[in-house]
Amino acid sequence: MDLQLAGKVVVVSGGCRGIGRAIVDGFLAEGARVVVVDRDDVAGEALVASRGPRADVAFCGGDLAASGTCARAIALAVGRFGGVAVLVNNAGRNDGVGLDGGEDAFVQSLRDNLVHAYALLRHARPWLEQSRGAVVNIGSKVAVTGQGGTSGYAAAKGALLALTREWALELAAHGVRVNAVLPAEVWTPMYEQWLAGCADPSAERARIERSVPLGQRFTTVEEVAATVVFVASPRSSHTTGQVLFVDGGYVHLDRRYTS
Repeated sequence: MDLQLAGKVVVVSGGCRGIGRAIVDGFLAEGARVVVVDRDDVAGEALVASRGPRADVAFCGGDLAASGTCARAIALAVGRFGGVAVLVNNAGRNDGVGLDGGEDAFVQSLRDNLVHAYALLRHARPWLEQSRGAVVNIGSKVAVTGQGGTSGYAAAKGALLALTREWALELAAHGVRVNAVLPAEVWTPMYEQWLAGCADPSAERARIERSVPLGQRFTTVEEVAATVVFVASPRSSHTTGQVLFVDGGYVHLDRRYTS
């Protein structure tokens, strides 16, 4: 199926590794042109270099929580490629800021995981309206299930789900669609690093895998990316305000099945 994304300009935050990198690769495979916004300059420059003479990727380095990074990213997309048709708000991390972290840490967690999504959309809005484009927010199971010990991240991801519906309504008159894709247990380098700190990484990985009803395995980054690319594409032209769970049934199916 042709997703009709060839030549479309896509901005992806946190696109240098993990789910974000898979999303970038998915759009590139469909012929889109992509601006990656990430704090990892080395990885960003390597990504651009890997495309060789095709020049279909541009990189904007900087901390998304810092003033000006979001504006620079959208300006780069417009200056290099002529506009923005898709915005993917992917950047964020489960930073473990819980009730004991204090107000300053909580607010910083919101800046790291939420505020840049608002800022990127605010700067991209005129171009998204012009292209009648799409926004995809990457959520987390934590916003739906809770986890414990991560108030900042849970608040940020919960807010992002609420904003998905708020923005879908606000932008509907301009033909801009806004949806969220919500992963649960996804095998990424960050997850692998976290598991390495467990007393028995192999046993912990097996325990987590058993809790996923469909296939009793981790979701792959490519599976998440495929959903993001499709829902952002014109082939999904009448889908907006939706939360799509790509989690093998982890969030909604009865745990008795896996126990």
